[in-house]
Amino acid sequence: MTNIERQSALSLLRKYNQDSFHLRHAYTVEAVMRHFARSLGFGEEEEFWGIVGLLHDVDFEKYPQEHCRKAPELLAEIGAPPSLVHAVCSHGWNLTVDVKPEHAMEKVLYAVDELTGLIWACALVLPSRSVKELQVKSIRKKFRNEKFAAGCSRPVIEAGAQLLGWSLDELLERTLVAMQETSDEVEALSRE
Repeated sequence: MTNIERQSALSLLRKYNQDSFHLRHAYTVEAVMRHFARSLGFGEEEEFWGIVGLLHDVDFEKYPQEHCRKAPELLAEIGAPPSLVHAVCSHGWNLTVDVKPEHAMEKVLYAVDELTGLIWACALVLPSRSVKELQVKSIRKKFRNEKFAAGCSRPVIEAGAQLLGWSLDELLERTLVAMQETSDEVEALSRE
């Protein structure tokens, strides 16, 4: 589905993102997207889903005011196909662009982008600081507290669940499982 190799995608990401927080978020979303590709029956598209996850915020660190609008220009540097550009831009639907998530992968990205940030924030307040120790009931509680991780948009998370036809609880549960199962991989990437 894509002719972009992960190393090219990673080089582009690191060219425009140096902050460890942004890089960790990219690795997290990549791993979660790969997990969902496999679990939702799109295993043959896992590489594409992962690269979209890795590059979804490629323009955010250096061009926050142009988020999802600057991305096509940056993605052109690695010859990204239109499907990759559309997917990356679609996570800014109704926020910064009018590119609606259409494919299942785009809907998953839209739903999990903000949520992975919220889940990570929930893990950081635990003594272990590990997502592996986190429970869904803790996420639910923090979700209701809009002052906690205030930058993580609850309306976007809820809209993402609706796009997928899932309940909010199902989205929380499935995303937590994805993050728990991929946390070691994300930790290793974050140390590179």
